[in-house]
Amino acid sequence: MATPLGADRMLAVLKAEGLTVHEHAGWTTHERDDETGKAFGPVIGVLIHHTAGHGDKEICFNGRSDLPGPLCHGWLGKTAGLWLLSAGRANHAGLVDLDVLNALRAESSPLPHDDQANADGNDCLYGLEIENLGNGSDPYPVDQYTQAVLWAAAICRAHGWSEKSVAGHKEVQPGKIDPSFDMDVFRADVRKQLAVGGKPVTPTPTPSRPRVDLSRLVTAAKTDPKAAQGHVTYMAGTNLVEAALVKLGLLAKSYAGDGSFGTRTVDAYARWQRELGYSGTAADGIPGMTSLKKLGTKTGLFEVVA
Repeated sequence: MATPLGADRMLAVLKAEGLTVHEHAGWTTHERDDETGKAFGPVIGVLIHHTAGHGDKEICFNGRSDLPGPLCHGWLGKTAGLWLLSAGRANHAGLVDLDVLNALRAESSPLPHDDQANADGNDCLYGLEIENLGNGSDPYPVDQYTQAVLWAAAICRAHGWSEKSVAGHKEVQPGKIDPSFDMDVFRADVRKQLAVGGKPVTPTPTPSRPRVDLSRLVTAAKTDPKAAQGHVTYMAGTNLVEAALVKLGLLAKSYAGDGSFGTRTVDAYARWQRELGYSGTAADGIPGMTSLKKLGTKTGLFEVVA
């Protein structure tokens, strides 16, 4: 655990990492500490998000009708660069899994399964919102992705943390799918940046799509429908597949995002299989390598590993 950097220190460490930093008017005092009666900190890690939109810097600063701003500490545009929006408590993480917070605090890996929402992540996590639709078809420019790596590395370096203090929103809060790139790859890029002593690495990293493990997904598809309501076998992979089925109009959004590969998801996946020309037992709603790869490719939301 560590004391939050504060505005001046945050600005200094980001610039020292080689970032060009833009300061939003009023950012140094823009926070939710007073309104919530909860001070920001001690801090234990950094959280990466995508905004699910474009041109949303001011939304992230001011907030929405249902959620007051700031909605992050930093906003990273596709072409507008990095903007500081807050140095205090921000509404970006929400309720997250305490087991995952404890793992970030201890810098243990891999992160445990995020199957609960029983702790306030806004208390202890820095948040970066990256401007991106998050639909798998909206690319992250290399320069934008590289700045995200530098942002995470700068804060980790300032606190003496490793890349194991970095998480994606989808890894801490059940039902989330952001950011729409592979966090293991992102952490590896942060580790490389931390190794160079504060000098910016040549912008070469390219974000990878999240990966879905076929064998784990098949286990979920065979286990969850027969288990108790809401049983979760493989949350991350199931959420990605459900998001893809929703995107294709094969599954109602109300049945997606809980991490359980239930009967509705099985039925929706069977419809996908039939769209591909399968029939009979080959269209039973249990994912296969070919159909799953085609679902990931068509929607752009994930890649498949055996």
